[in-house]
Order: sequence, then C-alpha cells, then structure tokens
Amino acid sequence: MDDPVLTARELVRDRFPAALAAFLAGSVLTDCRTPTSDLDIVVLLDGPPAPSRENLLYRGWPVELFVQTEAVWRSFADEETAKRNSPLLAMCSDGMLLVDTDGLGASLQAEARKRWAAGPPPLSDRERDYQRYILTDLLDDLRGCADPAERVHLVAHMLQRASELALLVGGHWLGGGKWLSRRLAAADPGLHFALTEAAAQAIAGHTSGFAAVVTEVLDQAGGPLWDGYAIR
Repeated sequence: MDDPVLTARELVRDRFPAALAAFLAGSVLTDCRTPTSDLDIVVLLDGPPAPSRENLLYRGWPVELFVQTEAVWRSFADEETAKRNSPLLAMCSDGMLLVDTDGLGASLQAEARKRWAAGPPPLSDRERDYQRYILTDLLDDLRGCADPAERVHLVAHMLQRASELALLVGGHWLGGGKWLSRRLAAADPGLHFALTEAAAQAIAGHTSGFAAVVTEVLDQAGGPLWDGYAIR
C-alpha cells in the first residue's frame, strides 16, 4: 500500500478541501503498526459535514474519519476526560499534523498535549472503593470457579478491571482493548508483564499466580474490600 502519511494527506485534500486542520494518528505511525492497522484521521471544519464519523477504504487503506468543529472537539475532549479515557486527546497529542490553514491545528495540538500530560481526574474515595469491591468480588468468584468456560470469562474481566484499577490509582489514562494493554505497559511494565503472564496461566487452570498479582493491585488501591462495603 501507499505511504500512510501521503495517503492521509491526499484523502483530506480530496474529501475536505476546506479543512482547517487535520491529524493522522494511531498505530500506523508507531512500531506497533500491523498489516491491519488503519488510518485514524481527525479533521476540523467550520461546519457541515462536521460533526460526523465515517469508516471507509481509501487506496487500499482502511480509514476511520473523525470530523469535528472546534466546539465539538472541545465537547468530546471534556466528555472523554471525565471518563478518564480520551482517544481524541491522545490522537491530537501524539498524531501528525497534516493540515493547519490558520493555526487552529497547532493550537489544538498544544492544548491536547497539555491536557494529556496533566492526566485524568483523580479517583474519588467512593469510586476507589467501588473498584476495590468489584475486583474483590471477582477474585472470590475465581477462587471458587470450577467451570473452565466460566474461568475464561472471569479471568478476561478481571484482567481488564485490575489493569484499569492500577492505571487509575497511578493517575494514568485508561484505554480500550489493545490500548489498555499499551497504557499499562507504559505506566508499569513489570505489572503489565506479571498480569498478562499470570492471566494466561489462569485461563489454563493455574489461578494462584493470577490471584496473587490481582491482590497486589488491590493492595495498592487500599486492599481488598467486601465485608462492610455499602453505598449510601
């Protein structure tokens, strides 16, 4: 396939000649690029067809388009920040600025980098206790699980929950799917390795190591919590 940067520039020029700014982001710009990596492109316009989102194939490349106005960009960034998982800030912070007709792109990239570096909102005590309770309950379920199929689902869910709790307690951004793995690997490589290795063993039936690592994550968050937990 053609060069991803040149292809992204041509797509923006063909589809959005009035673009105020455009960013190319995602795995395609990193060492994590795979044969199935797509072009994640954020486009800023001053009106319709923004806001919109579209998936398409362009010159052999799968493309995800995120078309926004400046106001929509800020709204999305605020909403995602409140959820402590902002793909938009990540794309504009780490992405390549393809188009910047009036300085808006550079301005938004600077803002995205500042907000990303500041990290997500901290957990409240109520949120932290809820996360501790959920993971403690899952850990108890795993210890009593005798069904191999149920164990697979429990381990997968616990891996996600434990990874998210570790990131949140450390003040790091969350991610979904492969990005959850990448966020944890960047924040705590040792814990990332321990959790993923132990999860694979737990799925195979050897759960003690995984339970131990999950307990370590709980200890970092204040310890297991079940008896006495209440929502008032």
